[in-house]
Order: sequence, then C-alpha cells, then structure tokens
Amino acid sequence: MRADKLSIDVFLLAENRLLRESLAKVLGSKLGIRVVAAIALDDTVPARLSELCPQVLAVDASVFARTGLSLLSSIKAAAPTIRILSLSMENDPDMFLRCVHAGISGYLLKEASANEVASAVRTVAEDGAVCPPRLCGALFKEIASSKFQTSQGSSKLGLTRREQQLARLIGQDLSNKEIASQLNLSEQTVKNHVHRMLRKLGVSDRMGAVEVCRIQGIVA
Repeated sequence: MRADKLSIDVFLLAENRLLRESLAKVLGSKLGIRVVAAIALDDTVPARLSELCPQVLAVDASVFARTGLSLLSSIKAAAPTIRILSLSMENDPDMFLRCVHAGISGYLLKEASANEVASAVRTVAEDGAVCPPRLCGALFKEIASSKFQTSQGSSKLGLTRREQQLARLIGQDLSNKEIASQLNLSEQTVKNHVHRMLRKLGVSDRMGAVEVCRIQGIVA
C-alpha cells in the first residue's frame, strides 16, 4: 500500500550499483516521486513488480545490453499497466523504434540530466510519452511508411483472421498455452501461427506485433 497515493512509485533497474543508487537518491528527492526498489536484474523482478505495483519502471540501457528487449514481454505480463522508461540510450533510430514496438513509453539518451529523468517519469506516469526531438522524425517516418499504411484496414498487413485473433489475445497478455486452451488448439499450432505473424509484420517479438496491430486498429 502506498504511503502517499499522490506519489509516483518508480521501480529502477540498472546493472551498475553506483548508478542505480545515485539515480534512486536523485529521483527520491523530487517532489511526488518515490523509488520503491532500485536493483540489478534478477529472477525476482517480475514477482516484485507484481507485488509493488509501481506506475513506472525505469530501465537502464545496461539491462537491455544483457537481455535484449525480450525482457519487456515478461515485465508486461507481470505488470500490464506499468509504464516503461528506458534510460541512458544511444541516439540510434533503429533501437528507438524497436523499443517503441516493444512497448516503452519513454526513451532518454545517455546525456539526459537528472531533472530530465524526473520530468520523463512524471510524463509517462500520466500516460504521456517521451523521446528526444531528434528521434521524433524516425517515428513519424516509420508510421507513415508503406509498411503501416493501408486503405483496406488490416488486410494489407497480410494477416489471416486467425492471426488477427491471436494478435488480440496476445494484446491481452495471454501466453501461448492460454491462447491454445481458449481456442482449442495445440500449443505448437499457436506457436506456428505466432511465428508466421511475426515474420509477416517484420517484428522480432510478440509485443512488437501487438504494437503494429494496435496502430492498424486490430488490437484495441
């Protein structure tokens, strides 16, 4: 239970102890922000997120360097409503777009100041989004590209009705096993459908597929 319901509870993940302790101290000193955990990545993170229910997860780039963006799928499964802020990132449009597809709400470069981090925490906690102005162009170009444009709704994405159905269920944070049970299919059949769907959409993971389908209105 939060001591102050008006506070923004932040869970901080960073591999470097000095960095996470320093950042936790800085964020904790900001009015209306409370750091509920500041740890390196380990197997307890999903359970702790589920228990503490923070509004914002701030993840340092060092964590992604260790796990890749696949980490975000398990985080979203444990805490579906959490807003994810990536810290100390490179000015890399490709990495930025991959993070957006994976479900992050904020992307800060490594030169961001402590005040910018605190401001970004507040913004994403209020369902806003944060990214460097220099990367906004990449986002607009991606959305406007032919890959995302369609005059016939979802049909141009090339998804079958079953694949569209799977995208909606994945968007509800259901596992392959849960989807298989709901649709009366084998788990391997669901895996095969998901694999084909990812290939058609040109994304590397389930959350990226959900984001593309959300843009097209397939997923609410």
